[in-house]
Amino acid sequence: MCRNITTLRGLEPAATEQEIEAAAIQYVRKVTGVTRVSDATREAFDEAVRAVAAATVRVLADLPERRQPPSTVPPLRREDVQARIAARVAAREAHERAHDEGRAHTHDEHGAMVTAD
Repeated sequence: MCRNITTLRGLEPAATEQEIEAAAIQYVRKVTGVTRVSDATREAFDEAVRAVAAATVRVLADLPERRQPPSTVPPLRREDVQARIAARVAAREAHERAHDEGRAHTHDEHGAMVTAD
């Protein structure tokens, strides 16, 4: 189905809410074709993510334990992914600060903030 969704059953420690939600988001993106949520798609998309996450929690609880752990580590447990997420959060916070402080800035072709400093 989607190579970006990793196996959550059998993880030690158990899958976190964030890992389950990330898998649900990937699933809903794949089946709907919605890559960027807009105002028109937000309500249906968010409800679908909640439903898939809830179903995931139930199935993980209902299935017997695995004999062996999954062969791949979920992305949210990888240091390189955590570093990318932290960088995105820092960039978003810097962008919000620039708006709050009224600093002039533009955006590059990827949407990243470019200041005149």
